[in-house]
Amino acid sequence: MSQSLSDAALDQLFRTARSYNGYLDKPVSEEQLHRIWDLMKFGPTSANQMPARLVWCVSDQAKETLAALAGGTNPDKIRTAPVTVIIGMDLDFHEQLPWLFPHADAKSWFAGNEALREVSAMRNSTLQGAYFLMAARAVGLDTGPMSGFDNAAVDAAFFADTPRVKSNFISTLGYGDPATIFERSPRPDFATFNRIA
Repeated sequence: MSQSLSDAALDQLFRTARSYNGYLDKPVSEEQLHRIWDLMKFGPTSANQMPARLVWCVSDQAKETLAALAGGTNPDKIRTAPVTVIIGMDLDFHEQLPWLFPHADAKSWFAGNEALREVSAMRNSTLQGAYFLMAARAVGLDTGPMSGFDNAAVDAAFFADTPRVKSNFISTLGYGDPATIFERSPRPDFATFNRIA
């Protein structure tokens, strides 16, 4: 049976965690990237679809390529972050289901149904992107998730060899610089957006 996490852990994951616009000049190791994946892969997806395909932009060249395809203030955020991650989604994720979900013929549920695969890939890769954010926080790193980029251009630049993989969203990653955040936006109480039926 699960036990409640400590207040310190809940603060790190939720209450005091923030989305950062800039980072301290402190590197992120490849080992840390593996640690994030090794946590986030356990987050549930429908029939263990796991459609997310991640590109970890670590090199200056990769970050510059991505920054050139982003708008607003996002290019500078991408260039100065130790890592920026592209969370993509495989529209043909069903091809992996025979080994990812061996309990049933799940591949047949999606074969020939492009619309169902698209909505499933979007929903479940977004879930995996959220697991990425929480896993990064759990290992002591900070993130800055964003849209505000040219999806088609990012797909051409980073997924040319896998044309059935499309970008969902991106996130910077590193040790957040407190000077780059502003006062937290409102977080409403339960009654504002919830009801119990």
